Amino acid sequence: MQGEKIGEGAGKVISQRVLPNPGGGPKMETSFQSKGTLLGVDQTETGTYSSVMRPDGTVYGEGQGVIMGKEGDLATWIGQGVGTVGKDGSVSYRGAIYYQTSSPRWLRLNSVAGIFEYEVDAQGNTRAQLWEWK
Repeated sequence: MQGEKIGEGAGKVISQRVLPNPGGGPKMETSFQSKGTLLGVDQTETGTYSSVMRPDGTVYGEGQGVIMGKEGDLATWIGQGVGTVGKDGSVSYRGAIYYQTSSPRWLRLNSVAGIFEYEVDAQGNTRAQLWEWK
């Protein structure tokens, strides 16, 4: 069940490249940077995910990233999601994310499964929202 909203951010795709995927569909690696909040703390995030186009036209992605709070907080994350590609090249993902941190203000994240919405428009602008999964 979706719980309280614990974070959000907006940013920009900073790089993309095509990856080998022998015998599979097209595979793309995407890196992004964003700014937002996590548990009420202003943060900057950098992440990289790889996405594979599946035969039915949906996209499967998995990635990892690092989040730095304004006052020195640090957390890492891993996540997975599924998405759809719009006619204009935008992509919309839904998935789950898991954190690891030793920063006191974010310790709660070590026991949280987060569920997210992540959107990338045709110009590479990103928007994400994150909720605790209860």
